[in-house]
Amino acid sequence: MGIINSQQSAVGSLQSGEEQILGSSVLLTKLDAIVGWGRKYSFFLYPFVTACCGMEFMSLAGPRYDLDRFGAALPRFSPRQADLLFVVGTISHKQAPILVKVYNQMTEPKWVFSFGVCATSGGFYDNYATVQGIDTLIPVDVYVPGCPPRPEMVIDGLLKLQQKVAKEKWSDWPRGEAPVTKNK
Repeated sequence: MGIINSQQSAVGSLQSGEEQILGSSVLLTKLDAIVGWGRKYSFFLYPFVTACCGMEFMSLAGPRYDLDRFGAALPRFSPRQADLLFVVGTISHKQAPILVKVYNQMTEPKWVFSFGVCATSGGFYDNYATVQGIDTLIPVDVYVPGCPPRPEMVIDGLLKLQQKVAKEKWSDWPRGEAPVTKNK
């Protein structure tokens, strides 16, 4: 990505007359880079909050940690308006089909953020009623462990997701729906 000036040519095939006409008024870049840059600062998150990590999630939305500066400010409460799913807390087998349905209703491209050890691996609830990690239901992009995770860890996870989104190409976007799993 760079600005064309009289000393350099974007592709090397511009004639000197064309370079003089374009001057420094043209910015040449790849479409994927511009779209990635725009997407990494414009997350529309959908919070799927089920347990005690929700209190820590609420503190992130306040002025002290200010998720707005990372492009994830206002939560959307309709999955059709969201592209980032925050799964916060324990997921039971009865909630699993609802989580998958919410994921399938989200717009493409979509990302999933596993918030806390219960969403990541089931936590200390190793029993018949708890899903042992949401990655058994839907694809997860970022895992942030902790009980509850510190806000700084969540912000670090969001920054790592921004780096991932900035590098994505349009052809890399997954298509299709997540499979619905049966209750055990």
